[in-house]
Amino acid sequence: MKLCSIASGSSGNCICVGSDKTTLLVDVGISKKKVEEGLNTIDMTGRDVNGILITHEHSDHIKGLGVFVRKYEVPVYATPGTIEEIKRCSSLGKLPEGIFRPIEADENFEIEDLKVEPFTISHDAAQPVGYRIRHQDKSVGIATDLGKYTDYIVEKLAGSDVLLLEANHDVNMLQVGPYPYYLKRRILGERGHLSNELAGRLLCELLHDNLKSVMLGHLSKENNYEKLAYETVCAEVTMGDNPYHSKDFPIQVAHREQASEMICF
Repeated sequence: MKLCSIASGSSGNCICVGSDKTTLLVDVGISKKKVEEGLNTIDMTGRDVNGILITHEHSDHIKGLGVFVRKYEVPVYATPGTIEEIKRCSSLGKLPEGIFRPIEADENFEIEDLKVEPFTISHDAAQPVGYRIRHQDKSVGIATDLGKYTDYIVEKLAGSDVLLLEANHDVNMLQVGPYPYYLKRRILGERGHLSNELAGRLLCELLHDNLKSVMLGHLSKENNYEKLAYETVCAEVTMGDNPYHSKDFPIQVAHREQASEMICF
């Protein structure tokens, strides 16, 4: 399998994941041009994409969807609630007829040789989901935009070979920063975003001997920075109640506006 973050952050998200045969995008929250440029860095084009998985309808996850699907006519998989909200988004323009494939959380489906397992996440959107994507005995777990994690989330991600987890904000930076009070409450709430500390604690529950790689994503531009997210998560792992240290696993931070190196496993 393969995983590449084309862009990840509060200003736009797009993840490429797949097998040698099949390529999926998770969200298209950046322009078509930036998606194409990101794909080109890993020797791919938009014509190689077999499907698009949408987590939820917020702009930083669907901004480039309309232009991309009009050019490439790639099927779009999302929950009914998310589809309805996307259709109401006038900024996307007219979407091709029959482009949507409705899915439900906890109902697995297949795209070519990939098995996709959607699961419910806690976020202030219509019907948001995260994804576990499998190929044979390998799998990637993707969970961003969740205000909290539960035993259910841990169960859905447990045993993943590669993880992409949200580390959105540093709580102190957010609290003393310029955001208005209502927005701070939203981000810190149970339907908001995971802090660096909570990302580290979630990771502690998901560590196992065969974990190949961890990518931290969806960092806030105003309330976080890469080194802080990395060091906080590493500290939670090393000091946590588990037999591992952060140096036992490759941990990296997904960049805001450039593609990561491809993780192949």
